[in-house]
Amino acid sequence: MMQLEARQLGFRYHKNMPWVFRDLEFRVEQGECVSLLAPSGFGKTTLALLLAGYLTPVEGEILLGGKPLPRRGVCPVQLICQHPERAVNPRWRLRRVLEECGPIKEDMLEALGIERAWLERFPGELSGGELQRFCVARALMSSADFLICDEISTMLDVITQAQIWNVVCSEAKRRNMGLVIITHNQHLAQRLCSRSCDWGGV
Repeated sequence: MMQLEARQLGFRYHKNMPWVFRDLEFRVEQGECVSLLAPSGFGKTTLALLLAGYLTPVEGEILLGGKPLPRRGVCPVQLICQHPERAVNPRWRLRRVLEECGPIKEDMLEALGIERAWLERFPGELSGGELQRFCVARALMSSADFLICDEISTMLDVITQAQIWNVVCSEAKRRNMGLVIITHNQHLAQRLCSRSCDWGGV
């Protein structure tokens, strides 16, 4: 069984700045759904960026199946961010955003309530909730083995939250993906995850 793990992880954004964290240990198995609970300011997003390969550790290492994360091609660890407008190129039509990770899957569009007409629009023409659906679709259309969801439903209405989590969890289970849900919502973590890592005294 493949594992995504952080070993003795340490990170700071500049050598003269304080450490975001040090000696951090974290792991998730393929097929497992784990929540990471922490208040704001405890480095949850920094950890998400490290696990997905967007940042490089200052200390320690991130391993996938016992090996360093690949630096070429589509990363097998996909990240869905809290702010979807920061995760897409504003100059790309949304069709191109989806095609980054491979062929567009019609059933995924339907499951997430994505209208075909939206594919020809630019990110700025959609609401935050509509754009987040595209970010979820893009991550799930990839061949990822692990998916990190960083506060992806905080700003969404209740109906959209339920729809997105239903699709994410169903697809993760079907494909035996490892799922990390980063949140400060204990109820959400208890409802969706089999294991929780409480960080920062939550």
